[in-house]
Amino acid sequence: MAIQTGVQAPQFSLKSMSADGLVDVSLADYRGKNVVLLFFPAAFTGVCTQEMCDVSQGLSGGMGDAVVLGLSGDTAFAQDAWAKQNDIKVPLLSDYSKTVAEAYDVVLPDLAGMGPASKRAAFVIDKEGVVRYSEETPTPLELPNFEQIRTTLDSLS
Repeated sequence: MAIQTGVQAPQFSLKSMSADGLVDVSLADYRGKNVVLLFFPAAFTGVCTQEMCDVSQGLSGGMGDAVVLGLSGDTAFAQDAWAKQNDIKVPLLSDYSKTVAEAYDVVLPDLAGMGPASKRAAFVIDKEGVVRYSEETPTPLELPNFEQIRTTLDSLS
């Protein structure tokens, strides 16, 4: 079960690909901003591509001024190739060791016989670093409730 609302969000620092190469991105970088964390199982898969493309294109209804970050157990290199192929604009963070998924309690023990992966999950973290929304979808094939994410973000404005 994913971590609950009202707790301090577990801090992390993960690799991401930028135009200048690999960079470290930490949750602390966004202190003072609302953050939406979207955990997804794997790049280059249908539902994950739909989710990140919809968010990138604003089809999920937009997240206002919140920072949206996508996290998966893929390498930053695979995420970068996937993002370029699909015009994904959401910053993608590589949780290759799954330590952040473990901290947020969203590790899928086995994804289609390939070993552990991130569950599909969403968290809204407020400007003070407190989890205000926590959702783990019933299966990796289901998208998060973006309407509820937006409602939570609206309540934080």
